Amino acid sequence: MPNYIPTIGLEIHVELKTKTKMFCDSLNNPEENHPNTNVCPVCLGHSGTLPTINKEAVKSVIRVGMALGGEINPQTKFDRKNYFYPDLPKGYQISQYDQPLVLGGSLNGITLTRIHLEEDTGRLLHDPKTNMTLVDFNRASVPLMELVTEPDIKSAEEAVNFAKELQLILRYLDVSSADMEKGQMRVEVNISLGKWVKGVWKQGTKVEIKNLNSFGAVAGCIAYEIKRQAEVMKKGKVHQETRGWDDGKYETVSQRSKEEAHDYRYFPEPDLPPFETASLGLEELKDSLPELPAAKRDRFKKEYDLEGAKAESLIIDQRLAEFFENAVSELKTFKEGLNPQILLNYLSSDLVGLMKENEVSFNDLKIKPESLAHLVFLIDQGKVLSRGAKDILKKMFETGEDPEDILNNEGLHAMSDSSELKKVVKDIIAENPSAVADYKKGKTASVQFMIGKAMSKLKGRGNPEVLKDIFIKNL
Repeated sequence: MPNYIPTIGLEIHVELKTKTKMFCDSLNNPEENHPNTNVCPVCLGHSGTLPTINKEAVKSVIRVGMALGGEINPQTKFDRKNYFYPDLPKGYQISQYDQPLVLGGSLNGITLTRIHLEEDTGRLLHDPKTNMTLVDFNRASVPLMELVTEPDIKSAEEAVNFAKELQLILRYLDVSSADMEKGQMRVEVNISLGKWVKGVWKQGTKVEIKNLNSFGAVAGCIAYEIKRQAEVMKKGKVHQETRGWDDGKYETVSQRSKEEAHDYRYFPEPDLPPFETASLGLEELKDSLPELPAAKRDRFKKEYDLEGAKAESLIIDQRLAEFFENAVSELKTFKEGLNPQILLNYLSSDLVGLMKENEVSFNDLKIKPESLAHLVFLIDQGKVLSRGAKDILKKMFETGEDPEDILNNEGLHAMSDSSELKKVVKDIIAENPSAVADYKKGKTASVQFMIGKAMSKLKGRGNPEVLKDIFIKNL
């Protein structure tokens, strides 16, 4: 496919985290497992019912638009998007057409076309035992944000990076959990191939792949479509259509021919008047924006000399980043100039490991930031070594005790006094004649073996450097 260049745009649907649905007071609860529980006559489309706009959902979309540098439309309105499908109870969807809430913006160098607000549809559930398809309307009329990009994307990697960064921003803004596995964030890919012919750009036909629920599916479908469309274009023309992604076969499959915008017969929603966005308090919404991921990355690099995977481990988890910054602040009260990277290592590796193993969240964590900082200070002072620090951290995790109290009570102090260590060294030499013989033959690695034996006997409390000196002198 050397002559073809992909042109890719994304449409991303995001279920918003509001208490109630978009146009009624039914609960918006994505965790509800009982079908058709959170429903009412409005979201079921009963005759004579009237919708009411969820103001919090509108504010959420505006905050997203502000975070992405978009223009907030001074006046906006809702429209009816007409099409018949079993999971759409009214026979139309209330959406936005020509006056979306947000125009423009950008993310990762990709230009945004628009961000608008609409209502979600119900869910179709097929039962293979009865060969029946059932409809669950719990999701019907849940607030749904749709973000549309310009066709600026040129690769699967660019598309995935864009979607991942958007997911992170949505979580920072706390407007959505954006869990793709739960359908709270769904990606649609529009892709076509083009090429230069005698200095003239020839654009191919656009194909849409809908309802992608993982970053792997986004990457896979783009790679597959580039290859498929290139093969088709060698023989003829690509047909405009909607396709789906088959995870099992790792390929896209045809679903239906693509409807054009006029097929939806958009017209202004007669039950919802246009409104001015200024009435929602735009300055207050702008002031409510938190520090966003890109800004946090820059600050972490400047303040803590963190970048790459170490920084990203904190950026993707706001609670972890908050705990880290609080612990670093406490660390300065013990001693100025202590390396925060040591603290990060114990936090992101040992402590997070204990939390995952025991399924403990930050809400239930007994260790406070100042306690972890205290432990790092004890390590810096040479009062405890790595093995002992891990034991203390485990005890802190279980009880919430102060690390210095555990150190004293458990007798985990580092042993650096050579007189205490000499006896252990002599015992190890006497117990391991073959290792001694290897050392005398020039195999210096045997020293590390004997140091390991000594550390085991000392339960990790011996200073490895002091032990090494004593071993070499005695050997």
